[in-house]
Amino acid sequence: MIEMAAGGPKIVETKIPPIRNGTVIDHISNGQSLNVLKILGVNENNIDSVISIGMHVPSSKGSEWKDVIKVEDRELDPKTVDKIALIAPEATISIIRDYYIAEKFQVKLEDRIVGLARCSNPNCITNKGEPIDPEFIVEEHCPPKLRCVYCDRILTNISDNLL
Repeated sequence: MIEMAAGGPKIVETKIPPIRNGTVIDHISNGQSLNVLKILGVNENNIDSVISIGMHVPSSKGSEWKDVIKVEDRELDPKTVDKIALIAPEATISIIRDYYIAEKFQVKLEDRIVGLARCSNPNCITNKGEPIDPEFIVEEHCPPKLRCVYCDRILTNISDNLL
């Protein structure tokens, strides 16, 4: 944040406060934090606890930038973590209990994705009401590039096609 002072502008560092219990999602791809909030199901009507978002913050990896989200009083289920891996394949998840990291792990993007996203091809069999789950082969992991196993379409804009 920049404040105006007598001698001109001065940079003031703002810290996100620690959380007592909950989840920290760190190393989110720069600019993807709003999509992660969408995966978490967060909107203006259902915020029950403190959520802190850091966007475009410096990464410890040098000149790179990242986003960070802290969610009080919530631990993520495996399906949610798998969805986060689709849009932020280098993210780390820390489970916080009594202000300490109880668990920490990096998300893992599997080689095959089933039932997490829909195919962007309206003519794909998975979009025709058939009792079949969408399935994708991960052709590239970072950034993710997914190919539908049924119609061979490359999934574009993954965050808009998450189930």
